[in-house]
Amino acid sequence: MRMTTDEKYMRAALKQAEKAYNLGETPIGCVIVHEDKIIARGYNRRNTDKNPLAHAEVAAIKKASKKLGDWRLEECTLYVTLEPCQMCAGAIVQSRIPRVVVGCMNPKAGCTGSILNLLDIQAFNHQADLTTGVLEEECSQLMKQFFRELREARKMKKKAEAQSL
Repeated sequence: MRMTTDEKYMRAALKQAEKAYNLGETPIGCVIVHEDKIIARGYNRRNTDKNPLAHAEVAAIKKASKKLGDWRLEECTLYVTLEPCQMCAGAIVQSRIPRVVVGCMNPKAGCTGSILNLLDIQAFNHQADLTTGVLEEECSQLMKQFFRELREARKMKKKAEAQSL
């Protein structure tokens, strides 16, 4: 089976998510593509940087803006492994990205369709086309594995603390 362009770039976003995973961060990765070339990459670093703004999308948007020398990313596509939160969806609207491709949805915090869709509010001066479910299973499994391991580590820590009393 031939890999689609969206799958190709989502695989690159998954590589970024794996970087976050290896740091013990929630595994979210993002790439931004301009003229069929990746111009920016980002991954979640909130805990590492002790910064609530250190999301994959924000990191990638900052790098893409610097690379293109403009805050407007009007000819770019953003690929992200997990549905963006309200902050990241807002940053996408603010940077005028016309197309967003999402791996898996986030029913607890997603703002590109799960809770609401900030990319399609007509009152804003910009909307973005949205494609979802690209490599959904791989993106979802990485998240599930991360949280399963996190729960297990917490359980082991509690058990060790209880035994030391």
